[in-house]
Amino acid sequence: MLMAPVRQLGETERGAVERLLDRDPFAAAQVAERVAEHGLSWWRADGRVLGYGARRRVESLCWLGGHVTPVHASAPAIAAFADLLGGEERVCSSIVGSADAVLALWDRLAPHWGPARDVRPNQPLLATDVPPGISADPEVRPVRPAELDRLFPAAVAMYTEEVGVSPLAEDGGHSYRRRLTDLVRARRAYARFVDGQVVFKAELAVVTRRTAQVQGVWVDPAWRGRGIAAAAMATVVRDALDRVAPTVSLYVNDFNVPARRVYARCGFRPVGTFATILF
Repeated sequence: MLMAPVRQLGETERGAVERLLDRDPFAAAQVAERVAEHGLSWWRADGRVLGYGARRRVESLCWLGGHVTPVHASAPAIAAFADLLGGEERVCSSIVGSADAVLALWDRLAPHWGPARDVRPNQPLLATDVPPGISADPEVRPVRPAELDRLFPAAVAMYTEEVGVSPLAEDGGHSYRRRLTDLVRARRAYARFVDGQVVFKAELAVVTRRTAQVQGVWVDPAWRGRGIAAAAMATVVRDALDRVAPTVSLYVNDFNVPARRVYARCGFRPVGTFATILF
């Protein structure tokens, strides 16, 4: 069977792309945010949106930038995307998205892009649209721009612990700091400070008209086991629902049982499964 051609999509097909993204607002949130912000013009600098299917009838998408994210990717689309990407040098730091598509894509790309530094095949994707039924922590609030220097070390510690490499390794952390600065200015970074030090933090790393996706949740190791995370997350969820988006979503490693318990207490429910390939 002949595969439909894979092509880089442009503004003329934006409507079809947005309709496809809307079919799964949680799994497609990272791509949806970028399309909303930058469109699909060929000169976009932060990534490309590849499409599979007849013109004006896009069936599957694949975001290609700092990370690779397949969206509604059927088996034929996965094969076609892999044929194209396997002939290019890998520039992404991860493949992330719906588990079935990510793992199928990686099966085909591993001979060309491997080995991976880490494969996380089962990351529950969770969401909620109701305020948590537990008390919120009044000490958790959006971080102020003047507090960026206090937030940054905690953010570096979180990233290093979660991803396995330091964000300072590439360009001395300048890109990571710029990203954090943008989140703080947008009032999308939260923290609890004790004696000037961050003991809890989280960010609304992705925001679309359908959801706010929480990432970067972290508790200072010295404060773990004290039960502060659930109330802190309750504050984040309440504020995000009140001020930012109609739902709040996130994904978590299946082996992180304490975090999954916190999210369950805050009312998050399963809406899918992610997988991540880290390079």
